[in-house]
Amino acid sequence: MSFAIFSPKLLASGRASSKGQPNESYNPYLAARRAWDERYGDQIRRAHNWRALAFACSLIALVATAGVVWISARSRIVPFVVVTDNLGRPVASGLADQASSADEQFKRFVLIEWLENLRLVTTDGIAQRKAIDRVYSHIASGSPAQTLISDFYRNNQPFLRAQAETVSVDVQSVLQNSEQTFEIEWVETIRDLYGAVKEKDRWKGSFSIAINPPKDERLARINPFGIYVTQAAWSRVL
Repeated sequence: MSFAIFSPKLLASGRASSKGQPNESYNPYLAARRAWDERYGDQIRRAHNWRALAFACSLIALVATAGVVWISARSRIVPFVVVTDNLGRPVASGLADQASSADEQFKRFVLIEWLENLRLVTTDGIAQRKAIDRVYSHIASGSPAQTLISDFYRNNQPFLRAQAETVSVDVQSVLQNSEQTFEIEWVETIRDLYGAVKEKDRWKGSFSIAINPPKDERLARINPFGIYVTQAAWSRVL
């Protein structure tokens, strides 16, 4: 048993033909197919359009994601680094990818700060202790400089000297003799406890350094550039 679906338009056409001449081209199966297309064709086309649109959106999203990944992989942000001293004065600057722990300006900065801490005498006990700690944090272990500095502090104890006077250091020049040797000239101003200047002395010293970048966080905190004094010698300029 089979059934056929007829649209009202086709039925009317069939009835019209039955009243007049018979419609020899009429096919009930084709009429059923036309009725099916009229009823569900629009829905099928809409579904096809939505699928095509969803595919296009997915393709656009994929291309955009790939583009973002490609741009992020190729782009670089290079910071500009400025190194300052304890007073906030800039002593070195440059692009981060051009800077290194062995940069000449960093060497000069570390040596100047190290010398100021070494020769400093202050009535502030906490500041004096921090200065001594910074001095030893930039001395190579087992080097001649370590022996020299220990003897210097033993014979010139800054805490005892601070009971009568203070000493400040003003570096005048830093001359680099080789990649690891520097010659420094400075002036020491000696004041009494009331701030009056007692005398000014000119000094000249020779210092050698070695580069050993820090490998852990503790060393990076106390000596971030990995610059260590290996040898030191100085004398008063007459």
